Amino acid sequence: MDMRKSEIIIFGIIILSFAISIYYYPQMPEKVASHWNAEGQVNGYMSKFWELFLMPIISVGMLLLFILIPRIDPLKSNIQQFRKYYDGFIVLIMVFLFYLHLLTIFWNLGYTFNMITFLSPAFAILFYYSGILIENAKRNWFIGIRTPWTLSSDKVWDKTHKIGGKLFKIAGILALFAIFFESYAILVIVVPVIMISIYTVVYSYLEFQKENL
Repeated sequence: MDMRKSEIIIFGIIILSFAISIYYYPQMPEKVASHWNAEGQVNGYMSKFWELFLMPIISVGMLLLFILIPRIDPLKSNIQQFRKYYDGFIVLIMVFLFYLHLLTIFWNLGYTFNMITFLSPAFAILFYYSGILIENAKRNWFIGIRTPWTLSSDKVWDKTHKIGGKLFKIAGILALFAIFFESYAILVIVVPVIMISIYTVVYSYLEFQKENL
């Protein structure tokens, strides 16, 4: 997917997000649910304006950031080598935010469901594709597993990202199973990602040390 096509898709998602927010604005109560705890229960509220328009505004900001990154990275030529995966990731992030936006709207329209359970498949897809992106990422300053040791060595970068990509795919599969463990869904989603993050940092350090013995 080239950037032009991905931008068209993203602009479409953002415009649709704003349009849905405008459409449902009159139907929303003045104070709406905006945050859910680990059990999927509401524990935070905000005004309906910010509930309906904060996510579309965040999406605009993230789009601008994602467009800027390949232009300002000192290693931007490396980003071009995996640009199709990067563009696909941008689209996926925007779809994820749009899905989250819809869930919050439906909840406040009176539909009741476990928010964490409904988000589990979305996290599963996001983590799995993150694994694909990580496996294909070349050394750069913004995208991937950026530690002092991966940024200092192409070899350490490639080895760390190869194993990190596989682990994030596994995290994606585990997140999907969170659907069946409603009481522990947030742990099934979050704990593997935390463990993978710690492991890859330590792994990159050890690989760098071996390379420089």
